[in-house]
Amino acid sequence: MDRSKPLSKYLWGSLICACLSLATPAFCFAAEDSETAAGSDISKIDFRQLVDDAGAIGIIIAVLSIAMVALIVEHVISIRSNALMPPGLAEEVHGLITQQQYRSADSVCKSNPSFLSYVLSAGLAEVQLGYGAVEKAMEDAAMQQSARLNRKIEYLSVIGTLSPMLGLLGTVWGMILAFSEFTAKANPDVAELAPGISKALITTLFGLSVTVPALASFAFFRNRIDELVAQSSLLAEHVFADFKRNVAVPAKQSGKPLRKRPEEEQAQRLADQQGTRPSAPPGG
Repeated sequence: MDRSKPLSKYLWGSLICACLSLATPAFCFAAEDSETAAGSDISKIDFRQLVDDAGAIGIIIAVLSIAMVALIVEHVISIRSNALMPPGLAEEVHGLITQQQYRSADSVCKSNPSFLSYVLSAGLAEVQLGYGAVEKAMEDAAMQQSARLNRKIEYLSVIGTLSPMLGLLGTVWGMILAFSEFTAKANPDVAELAPGISKALITTLFGLSVTVPALASFAFFRNRIDELVAQSSLLAEHVFADFKRNVAVPAKQSGKPLRKRPEEEQAQRLADQQGTRPSAPPGG
């Protein structure tokens, strides 16, 4: 059963957030108080001029913003329920396992590469060793795939961390250039410093406009991965539920005792030794 939300909803939502983050500087500078502008001669700020004033660091931040949008779109497509748990795969593999057609079940998993198929394939490779080995193999495979997905979204966290640092670097450099022009003046006018300071702050604005959606997307996809990994692991256990019962029942019917844990075996050996030890003679 498909329990995921429609792909288009996630895709359009991520694109809208990314476009808003890229357009934040333009919106901030385009918003102008009409009452103040009516009585003054303040010129409108051109967005192209802002990009030119940002310089090389602004270009780097723009490249990071493009990479962020591409990563968000790719993660929306790949990190979803239908991609990690293809519909019908669990039912088909469960039917083959019930019929003890383990090779056919493994072929089905390999022909449908996904998170669930990788976990099931790891369990099918250990069916000859019993359900304990199957469960351990599936747990290891789930942990490995979960780590791979988390490494995949780490790039969003890197972008969210680098963007404000680059913006601050550009601001500091711009402030140095602005104040260096007045080293020869004893009392520089504040109005003469304002244009240089304004240009220096542009890179900080660009960096923050990329940081916010990048970190928000990273948190969203991290929680999404945790949820889907838990669902996939639980579904894999349900696929092998009949196999677990079929392995336990013949062992009880054949009269063979089930294998005990090491601590239980040690306790049993101590009990046997105490039972076989000769008792002391009366009056001794």
